Amino acid sequence: MIMDPHLLRYYEQGGELTRLRQGRGRLEFWRTRDVLLRTLPPAPAKVLDVGGGTGAHAEWLAAEGYDVEVIDPVPLHVEEAAALPGVRARLGDARDLPVPDGAADVALLLGPLYHLPERADRVRALREARRAVRAGGLVVSAFISRYAALHDSVRLGTLPLDGRVEVEYRTLETGEIVSAREGGFRGYGHRPEEIVAEFTDAGLPRPRVHGLEGAFWLYEDVDDWLDDDGRRELLLDAARRLECEPSLLGVSGHLLAVTPAVTPVGDL
Repeated sequence: MIMDPHLLRYYEQGGELTRLRQGRGRLEFWRTRDVLLRTLPPAPAKVLDVGGGTGAHAEWLAAEGYDVEVIDPVPLHVEEAAALPGVRARLGDARDLPVPDGAADVALLLGPLYHLPERADRVRALREARRAVRAGGLVVSAFISRYAALHDSVRLGTLPLDGRVEVEYRTLETGEIVSAREGGFRGYGHRPEEIVAEFTDAGLPRPRVHGLEGAFWLYEDVDDWLDDDGRRELLLDAARRLECEPSLLGVSGHLLAVTPAVTPVGDL
């Protein structure tokens, strides 16, 4: 298992424990949960939560009755996830999953593909997910939008900082995301059409691509909407109605692609 030292240091800071459980990150959490609940086979289907972090999604999946195993390359994440009720967790790499063929009903990759800057590694991870899932099961993967970093830089007011314009515009060209904060996030941002091509090259059918947050993640008062149960449900319903509109996919901070796993004729 090869782990980028910068990435390991970033996640060892422990921010992933709260990222989806507090603040505006809850919109990504609730929308991911919303799509999964409408998509997954019924419990107790077996779910491999690959790159599942500290178990933010594994926790509620286990509570819903799913058989959940987190596979993550960060020891701190594995420790935190393993402490959750009904969740198993172990170290592993999305490009070389430590499971036999057809071991699961669902493979979730809700983080790995935006931490693999090389396209060959992303396709390899998708192929591994296809291998690990039974025929007819699901492969679900999350992506960061290519345009999210520039949107966020304007929202946070960091675009005028020295050198940021060049960095953010380079992201538009290359997909490489580099945070303005020392020791901050680094990753890869996808264009929506790239997602389809990578799934195809991995031997998977064309996925259904969902824009998770729409433009709502950029609104200053999004926390107020998420804090109020009634307003939150209204916000989630609004995002749901726009989730597959092609003209709006790129404005979402995150994209979620879903497809059934099949065995191509050449692999039989």
